[in-house]
Amino acid sequence: MADPKGFLKTTQRELPARRPVPVRIMDWKEVYEPGDRAVLRRQAGRCMDCGVPFCHSGCPLGNLIPEWNDLTWRDEGRAAIDRLHSTNNFPEFTGRLCPAPCESACVLGINQPAVTIKQIEVSIIDEAMAHGWVEPRPPQRLTGKTVAVIGSGPAGLAAAQQLTRAGHTVVVYERDDRIGGLLRYGIPDFKMEKRHLDARLRQMQEEGTRFRAGVEIGRQISWSDLRARYDAVLIATGSTVPRDLPIPGRDLPGVHFAMEYLVESNRAVAGDAVPNQISAKGKHVVVIGGGDTGADCIGTAHRQGALSVTNLAIGRQPASERPEHQPWPTMPTLFEVQSAHEEGGERTYLASTVEFLSDEAGAVRAVRVAETEFVDGRRVPRSGTEREIPADLVLIAMGFTGPEAEVLGDRDVPAVTERGVFQRDARYVSSENGVYVAGDAGRGQSLIVWAIAEGRAAASAIDRDLMGSTVLPAPVAATDVALNVQPA
Repeated sequence: MADPKGFLKTTQRELPARRPVPVRIMDWKEVYEPGDRAVLRRQAGRCMDCGVPFCHSGCPLGNLIPEWNDLTWRDEGRAAIDRLHSTNNFPEFTGRLCPAPCESACVLGINQPAVTIKQIEVSIIDEAMAHGWVEPRPPQRLTGKTVAVIGSGPAGLAAAQQLTRAGHTVVVYERDDRIGGLLRYGIPDFKMEKRHLDARLRQMQEEGTRFRAGVEIGRQISWSDLRARYDAVLIATGSTVPRDLPIPGRDLPGVHFAMEYLVESNRAVAGDAVPNQISAKGKHVVVIGGGDTGADCIGTAHRQGALSVTNLAIGRQPASERPEHQPWPTMPTLFEVQSAHEEGGERTYLASTVEFLSDEAGAVRAVRVAETEFVDGRRVPRSGTEREIPADLVLIAMGFTGPEAEVLGDRDVPAVTERGVFQRDARYVSSENGVYVAGDAGRGQSLIVWAIAEGRAAASAIDRDLMGSTVLPAPVAATDVALNVQPA
């Protein structure tokens, strides 16, 4: 364990400071200042000898959190990254993007602020990258088996790395022009600079994973040709169909899905020419949806020079402290102030969007909203409370409903459930033998840790089916959750 008296001597969480708002909104770099090593070790020392580490169950990956906390406290960074990599392929992603359900399950969190697990995790991998400890691990032998992975988000990349290391020839197909999926074009650089993604992709290439960007299954390669070419196929396309808001004025110029906006912004930040880019510069921006994607839109709008930013959420403002109906160690729904929220704008709860209003030129000029009331469990606009909010740009960030199943093309592709996700059984096998499904494509919109966990579990299942046995580990949580997915 870490410092036996650490949680008694240090009772408060300490996190690195965020760069000043006036400075950070002038660029696209990550918002956090470099952390202090002494503070980090002090926080790692707060990890208790709790007997039953509930943080393990809080993390879908089953990260060995007390072990690498202890190693961090002892300043044994090389051993810490080895323990971290034993369960998590990409801690540089999860340490920046995961909402940290492990911290909600931390035993210390019962009566003190939880251990800063997420910050310790990202510090371990950043130190490892800086010291050159993250090296390629190519397989010692090749099996002669081939696997196609469709989609290069966290689930697809995790599965591809595991299968490559097992000795299979793995090809990752991505319809975008660059590899990374949501990590590449959905996440702004102020949350995760793309150099972290690029560094990991270089490691995977040196291990033997092959990447094919700009290839869409069903167009450049038919589904039947893909099946004939590979011994196994993994669908890891994510949940990319946005939830729409079908109200009057939805088709007005200036009303866009959040991902249309974020993808174009990420391309521009990467140096691409983006003709007629959707931009918030000089505009009154309304973001509909109070989740992470909405926050990404807020931070992006500030950096583009928006005149104002208003964030609308249809529900009540969450509590600041854990509510009674969400007891420890569950992950509670809490009011969260992300870095983007610190940068300005207005957050409005109990706001039901009623209509998008147009100007004389036919473009959006305002959003009509009403106060939300609850009728028979439904959220509806309260009559007589309508008001207008100026809006030159409206971004719909209400989540995603499922994968784009039709993009695979042919009629013989795997079946889709009533929930709109690909059908699969407890071993991640779809309705078509030899075809597997992992991540949001089978689970629905979820967390990055679930995507990586399912990618690892699916890789283990594929390896076992191809070879008769496997040495690839499968996270217990990901194996269990598959049992709750619509069976084939």
